Amino acid sequence: MLDTLFRGLFDTTLTDTIAPGDFLLCVGVSLLLGLLLCAMTMWHSRFSRSLMVTLAILPTVVCVVIMMVNGNVGTGVAVAGAFNLVRFRSAPGSAREIAALFVAMGAGLITGMGYLGYGILFAVILGAAMMVYNAVSLRSGAVSMTERTLHITIPEDLDYAGVFEPILHQYTRRYSLTQVKTTNMGSLFKLTYDLTLKDPAQEKNFIDQLRLRNGNLEISLGHQDNAVATL
Repeated sequence: MLDTLFRGLFDTTLTDTIAPGDFLLCVGVSLLLGLLLCAMTMWHSRFSRSLMVTLAILPTVVCVVIMMVNGNVGTGVAVAGAFNLVRFRSAPGSAREIAALFVAMGAGLITGMGYLGYGILFAVILGAAMMVYNAVSLRSGAVSMTERTLHITIPEDLDYAGVFEPILHQYTRRYSLTQVKTTNMGSLFKLTYDLTLKDPAQEKNFIDQLRLRNGNLEISLGHQDNAVATL
C-alpha cells in the first residue's frame, strides 16, 4: 500500500522512485540548513521578516523540486519555465539579499541531489563568509559615522578662498571643496565640503567657529550620502 502511495501515476519500470525515508531525510536536512543560513545571515544585520522566512524555507522548496525532477529533462524544462513566470511584487532587494537567496537555493540544490554532506559543508562555509562580511561592513559603518557634508552660506563680497581652511584643519582629518553655487538671486554663495571629523563630539564648537567667519549665515552639517546603486 505504501509503495503504491509514494509512486507516481505515470511512473514506469524504468523510473527511479525516491524512498519515503530518503525523501524525509533530505527535507529535514534542507530545513535545518535553511534555519542555519537564516541565523548566520541575520547576524549583526537588519533584514525584513519576510526575507528571514524565505531564507528558512527556500532550501527545502528547491530540494523538493530537484528531487521531483530526478533526471527527467522534460520536467526540468517545465520547472524552469514555471520559475521564469514568477514575478515578485515587493520592492527590489539589495545585492546582499539577492546573494543570501542564491546561497539558500544552492544549499537546497545540493541536498536535493542527495549530497547531504556537501550541502552542510556548503551552508557552513558560505554562512561563515557572510558573517565575516557583515562584521567588516559594521566596521566600515563605524568609520562612516565621522564623514560629513558641510554647507556654508556666505555673502557675495566674502572671498572664501582660505577663509575656512584654518578651522577645517583644526576640526577635520580631511576635507575637500566639492561645490560652489550662487543663491538668493546671486547675493549669496553656498559652499559644499566633504569632510571627516576628528571628534564628532566637537560638532557644535566646529559650527560656532564657522559662524564667526560667515557672518552668522546658514550652516548645515549632515551625514554624507555614500549610497551606491545596488542590484
